[in-house]
Amino acid sequence: MLTVDSIDLYYGAAKALRAVSLTAEPGRVTAVLGRNGVGKTSLMRAIVGQQPIAKGSIRLGDTVLSGLAPYDRARAGVAFVPQGREIFPLLTVKENLETGFAPCKRSDRYVPAEIYDLFPVLKDMLHRRGGDLSGGQQQQLAIARALVTRPRLLVLDEPTEGIQPSIIKDIGRAITYLRGKGEMAIVLVEQYFEWARDLCDTYAVMDRGQVVDAGARADMDEAAVLRWLSV
Repeated sequence: MLTVDSIDLYYGAAKALRAVSLTAEPGRVTAVLGRNGVGKTSLMRAIVGQQPIAKGSIRLGDTVLSGLAPYDRARAGVAFVPQGREIFPLLTVKENLETGFAPCKRSDRYVPAEIYDLFPVLKDMLHRRGGDLSGGQQQQLAIARALVTRPRLLVLDEPTEGIQPSIIKDIGRAITYLRGKGEMAIVLVEQYFEWARDLCDTYAVMDRGQVVDAGARADMDEAAVLRWLSV
C-alpha cells in the first residue's frame, strides 16, 4: 500500500501542499481530482521523488520513500507516467521501452508480452521513432515504458490530456486489466471526471493544496465533487 501521511511541500516560500494524506492499495485505482493549479501534480512529484517534502512521510509497503532519490523509488517499485508523456522522441519505440530496464534486476530486462497485448500498436511500430507517433500512441508508449519496470505503484498524471477518444478507451481498458491483476496500486490524476469516476475505487479531491473530500467511489457525492471541480 502507498501511504502519504500529512505532507507539506514548498516551492521556495510558496506552500503548494498542506498536510496532504492519501492511500492507494494494490488492485485498486485511486483517482486524484481537482481543477488546474490545486496541487495534484505537486502531490505526484512528491510521491515519485521529483520534489522534496518539508513535513510528513511517504511509504510504499514497508519501504520509506521520503528522502529517496527518484531512481531509488523506481527500484522500490514506483513508476510514473508524467503529464506530457516525456518519451524520447529520437529513440525508437523499442529503445524507449528498453529505458524502463534501468531499475530492473537483470533477469527482468525484457518487455513482457502482455504489454503488446495491451497496446498492440506498439508492436507494429517498434522501429519507428517515438517522435513520429501520434499523441495517443506516445501516451500508450509512456504507460508501456512504466510497466516494463514491473511497478508496485503506477502513478498516472493526466493520461487523457489531448488524447483522442478511441485511445482514451484503450487506456481505460488497460487500467482495468492492471487493476484486476491485483499486483499494483494505481494513482490516477485526472480532470476528465466521468472517465476517472468510472475507473476509480477510491478518490480524493484537492483544492488549494489540500484534500477537501475523499472516500470510496460507492460513497461519492458527485454533485459535491463537481462543485469542487467547477469553482
